[in-house]
Amino acid sequence: MAGPDPSRLRPGVRTRSISPENPTGAPGAGGRATEGTGAGAGRELGRGWKISPSIEVPAGATAVLADIAGPGRITHIWMTVHPDHWRSMLLRAHWDGDPEPAVEVPVGDFFGQGWGRFAQLSSAMVAVNPHGGLNSYWPLPFRAGARLSIENLADRPAIVYFQITYEEEPTGSGAAETGRGYLHAQWRRSNPVRDGLHTLLNGVRGAGQYVGTYLAWGVNSRGWWGEGEVKFFLDGDDEFPTICGTGTEDYAGGAWNFDVPGQGYTAFSTPYLGLHQIIRPDGLYESQQRFGLYRWHVPDPIRFGTDLRVQIQALGWRAGGRYLRRHDDIASTALFYLDATSTVRPHPPTLDRLEPL
Repeated sequence: MAGPDPSRLRPGVRTRSISPENPTGAPGAGGRATEGTGAGAGRELGRGWKISPSIEVPAGATAVLADIAGPGRITHIWMTVHPDHWRSMLLRAHWDGDPEPAVEVPVGDFFGQGWGRFAQLSSAMVAVNPHGGLNSYWPLPFRAGARLSIENLADRPAIVYFQITYEEEPTGSGAAETGRGYLHAQWRRSNPVRDGLHTLLNGVRGAGQYVGTYLAWGVNSRGWWGEGEVKFFLDGDDEFPTICGTGTEDYAGGAWNFDVPGQGYTAFSTPYLGLHQIIRPDGLYESQQRFGLYRWHVPDPIRFGTDLRVQIQALGWRAGGRYLRRHDDIASTALFYLDATSTVRPHPPTLDRLEPL
């Protein structure tokens, strides 16, 4: 797949960027703050010297990160917040004034960090770098406006650094006029998985394309855990899917249990798929194995015309070469583009539901 062409000129398009130093993204409005989290450090230098590099989000509060009038397209999100908050803060995105969010995902899971501890992730769409630099390159187009916010569910404040870069586009060139879909992201958790099946998406209606899966997989019993198939039920599929994979490690681009002889489970991170996190037992408090894996369907999106449902099996082995339906802890983030600004989604998770165990 060819990448963006940096030589291509786009007349009428202008780049803007929202951060605590320029909360509106307006031209010439950056670096004007006189108050902020850096005011003490910059007291001898004054205005223009990193006076407002971050925001404090109080316990139980929601902060608006960006409120943009369209049409346009967000091209990059960078943020960092202490890992203690990766599962206690919800990232939301609303498109074109819709009161219902299209994106409603824990901050950590949106960036492939569902276990609350850093794991290097080096992919084309998401990059997480030392020590907790969270980057998203998912294109986020909109026609009439975009609103990004973050909710702090914890009982203590959180300091958040962020920068949201976007393009202002000429009127009439937004998401709907150019055939671009709106990004949706949904989070679900099964702990434990019931009947060996975890649902990633259910009840999505409309035309679109599925583009990404992140799984935070906690193993609740001994043995191999990734024999299960990933199933995509498209456009009226009922009992049986149109697309059915061959195994969890196969779906993430690996094979044979991710087990390199003599090394055991082996992490890898590539542009579109990987097993980037392996948390091994330490003989004390870390008693279970936990994993982070991803698959971005960017060169190979899964396109649907009317509806979509996605499931994954939690499947292992038992004696006698027989399959075993497992009862693991699976948290999933599913990403897809849709022709609508909102769709059916789960209820927002509670803090207890989010807690990595």
